[in-house]
Amino acid sequence: MNKADLIASVAEKTGFTKKDAEKALNGFMETIKDELVAGGKVQLVGFGTFEVRDRKERQGRNPRNPGETIDIPASKAPVFKAGKSLKEAVN
Repeated sequence: MNKADLIASVAEKTGFTKKDAEKALNGFMETIKDELVAGGKVQLVGFGTFEVRDRKERQGRNPRNPGETIDIPASKAPVFKAGKSLKEAVN
């Protein structure tokens, strides 16, 4: 499912127009992004949690020259951890 399919599905299930569903979805994504950039996390009980995790600096291999070791700098990565209800629904 891509973004257009998701917007159509939300519009169908809520009775919103596709334009309103798109505004709602964009607002949802923007709010989550803003919270993660600020260093927070977003918990949706039963669905899951969006948060940022720190990745340590590490050694890796250069894909162009597998014999060469390179340093991969520390970074931050957004992650999603599924909640219990979502896990149970999928399984």
